[in-house]
Amino acid sequence: MGWKTLDDMDLAGKRVLVRVDINVPVQDGRVSDATRIERIAPTVRDILAKGGKPMLLAHFGRPKGKVVLDLSLRIILPALERALGCSVGFVETLDAAETLTDEARAADVLLLENIRFHPGEESNDPDFAARLAGLGDVYCNDAFSAAHRAHASTEGVAHHLPACAGRLMQAELEALEAALGRPARPVMAVVGGAKVSTKLDLLGNLVGRVETLVIGGGMANTFLAAQGIGVGKSLCEHDMADTAREIMAKATTQGCEIILPEDVVVAREFAAHALHETVPATECPSDAMILDAGPLTVARIATALDNARTLIWNGPLGAFEIPPFDAATRAAAQSAAAHSRAGALVSVAGGGDTVAALNQAGAADDFTYISTAGGAFLEWMEGKTLPGVAALEA
Repeated sequence: MGWKTLDDMDLAGKRVLVRVDINVPVQDGRVSDATRIERIAPTVRDILAKGGKPMLLAHFGRPKGKVVLDLSLRIILPALERALGCSVGFVETLDAAETLTDEARAADVLLLENIRFHPGEESNDPDFAARLAGLGDVYCNDAFSAAHRAHASTEGVAHHLPACAGRLMQAELEALEAALGRPARPVMAVVGGAKVSTKLDLLGNLVGRVETLVIGGGMANTFLAAQGIGVGKSLCEHDMADTAREIMAKATTQGCEIILPEDVVVAREFAAHALHETVPATECPSDAMILDAGPLTVARIATALDNARTLIWNGPLGAFEIPPFDAATRAAAQSAAAHSRAGALVSVAGGGDTVAALNQAGAADDFTYISTAGGAFLEWMEGKTLPGVAALEA
């Protein structure tokens, strides 16, 4: 990994531009969940401890290059000061950032107004990136969740200043490197969710890099159907059958074992506590839908986990939102958590409904690393280059 961390930088007396993700939910004029704000605190504190002056660059919502007062970052100032435990000065414009007032200079940390108010941000305009860079002496990217965007504040600025990863970015990159870069083998992946079509790149990349691939959720139905197995009224992309067969063929040539449901939990209605039964995967009634994997499948996954050293998890195994169709996800997650807790498994999870599913299973705290980065996490797992990361390595 060719990127630097805060430990590699001399920050004494330096102005540090810090790209962060504090795009938090707001309700009734207050931050309703400060998790993202709290997660940047270690980076800000370390910069301050090293004698640096942090100026935070962040987006809030999608103003699309225009000033939208309802999307001003001013609303998060109280939550930001609480999380950081220091004073935060708010800088409304780039002009103001270039000619700071004495009051702003006195603050411990500065927060620049929503960076996406500027049209040059999302277009990664070189002149805008250069102007941003003029505000600092060092650039620190702590927003892995935005690293798949080639924007001025995530990519462009890094080419003008000495650049490094913040603590949150560092933790994310190290976890992903442990999962796919130089993993302990055997490597196992669990990929669930509704549609094969949304995870083609992910599946195609993983079959060449893992020893075992568990496919669950609605996408498993597509793989079953591609083998001529009836799936009744289940969610299924029948038009993706050829693609599913291609993925299975590639897995065979790459020596990757694909685990599909052996038994399934079916119901006639998609509702909590609906009447249901467990049947072999080959015997789904024509008027029923598959809503979860059955106990035989869970046992097979547990056996695979016994042998795995590294686990990558993305997506639930069934309709985890409604009981009892959360059983397979819950059981498999708890098994992975137990192995992780015992030090026998490096487990990295993220993307989509994954965090919610693992939290619901009571397993998230024992996973080695849980990514909340969404799109950036998935693109990394798909083997794509993330502009915000590549810029740190330049």
